[in-house]
Amino acid sequence: MRLQRTLKKEISFEGIGLHTGRYATVSLKPASRDTGIIFVRADKGITIKAHICSVTDTAFSTTLGYNGTRIRTVEHILATLSGLGIDNLFIEVNGPEIPILDGSSTELINIILRGGIAKQGKKRPYLRITRPVILYDGHSEIAALPYDGRRITYRIYFNHRLFGEQRLSLELTEEIFAREIAPARTFGFLKDVEHLRANGFAKGGSLNNAIILGNDGVLNSSGLRFKDEFVRHKMLDLIGDFSLLGFPIYGHIIASKSGHTTNLKFLKKLLSYQDCWEIVSEIKQQPALT
Repeated sequence: MRLQRTLKKEISFEGIGLHTGRYATVSLKPASRDTGIIFVRADKGITIKAHICSVTDTAFSTTLGYNGTRIRTVEHILATLSGLGIDNLFIEVNGPEIPILDGSSTELINIILRGGIAKQGKKRPYLRITRPVILYDGHSEIAALPYDGRRITYRIYFNHRLFGEQRLSLELTEEIFAREIAPARTFGFLKDVEHLRANGFAKGGSLNNAIILGNDGVLNSSGLRFKDEFVRHKMLDLIGDFSLLGFPIYGHIIASKSGHTTNLKFLKKLLSYQDCWEIVSEIKQQPALT
């Protein structure tokens, strides 16, 4: 079992929001042990805990809110913190959305490592799966199975002649997250862009922060970072959403065609099945990323 972690010093970054198109600055500030991840809308004076109870919307991103104030697209920064094992942090943002940066978590990892990771003098408990929990949600499925470790298996399928099905299964360690999952960028289909923007989404989207798929393939001149970059990014989103549980999961997560809405439905089901998990303080320790 590892110790809780925060940052050694405050760091900040800025950029445009994927959906709102609005520019914002984010400051990441160290927090004491047992604080958790706390978002602060600095321009509104509103504090929002990163927890499933704070989720207000899951359309095309995960949105947290309190008393009418919202912060959109929190999943990438939450995935980064979870992937690096950062447990306690204040995230101050002076706008309605976390900047998308390049659409992946790679820049966020570099930003966090510049701030340095500090160990705190208290152990980090985990939620260990003891019996299977399965959610069927239309064409989507998620299961959590007992497993001696932390593993994610993901399958996606899109009706695209060059895309189709992608599958991937990975052990979830800090090194594997940074190398195999974090670089994967958010993606969308050219045919959907006009509709999304007309409905208040993707106003800040571009080839600089998303992979765009046309009928004949990827429109980005840089191409793909992985041949299966799409399923890797869905894993990243799931890691971010699942961090809202409040505990890292010790078990095997298997997901098929899942998105933000199904992810949050599954977490609520998992919490309600209290005979299928336990909170533990001693498990195998994974090597830390420094």
